[in-house]
Amino acid sequence: MDNFRAKYGPWALVAGASEGLGEAFADRLAYRGVNLILVARREPLLLAATGRISRKYGVEVRPLGADLAAPNLPALVTEAVKGLELGTLVYNAAHVPVGRFTDTDMDSLTRTIDVNVRGPVTLARCLLPAMRERRRGAVILMSSVSGSQGMSRIATYAASKSFNTILAEGLWHELRGNDNVDVVACCAGAVPTPGYRRAFRRDAPGMLDPVIVADRTLNSLGKGPRYIPGFINSMVTQFFTRFLPRRAAIHIMSKSSRDLM
Repeated sequence: MDNFRAKYGPWALVAGASEGLGEAFADRLAYRGVNLILVARREPLLLAATGRISRKYGVEVRPLGADLAAPNLPALVTEAVKGLELGTLVYNAAHVPVGRFTDTDMDSLTRTIDVNVRGPVTLARCLLPAMRERRRGAVILMSSVSGSQGMSRIATYAASKSFNTILAEGLWHELRGNDNVDVVACCAGAVPTPGYRRAFRRDAPGMLDPVIVADRTLNSLGKGPRYIPGFINSMVTQFFTRFLPRRAAIHIMSKSSRDLM
């Protein structure tokens, strides 16, 4: 596992790391011997995750309590990474307003854009120049199979995930040559995180444990711009995007969002 640290660098920043998939990424990076900066808004959960991971793996873990929608995010991150050889960025945070678009208040819609779109752009722009200069680094942007087509009741969230996939693909091509920086969009299916359990009343086909998703995504770096964890999720996505008419894919996927709380 020391190979990961040697290839990408001794420090990683994980955004949205207080629980669920973000904490799983932090755990798997620490397992590989990487020191961590964990960013999240809910400080009690963030501090608890920091303590657990630090004790478990003996790596240095620094919590950064910050709202990823805040205008001062670039300044906070720049100060947090000062003097560190930060080689990996994982952007996992997301805001998910549920309900009809016209019934959702504007503040929630704006926050979706700030957290899901502006956040990853901001952190990538803050951290990528140093990775390019060192000619090593990695960026993981968490997307979703919901970003493969529109979905009712989570229309803005699905659109934001599509943005992250396309952004990662473009960065992958820009940075894969002389810059030697690996970029991947993880287009995950349903993952049984605390957030998922709060939103859904049932399991979904092809669900994978957060640790498995994080581990496989880290292993996918350098193998292409888009990674879909799990055979079932991959096959379903291929079927929906290549063989179904667009309106049928939207209809079927939108049926799954009816159970969202």
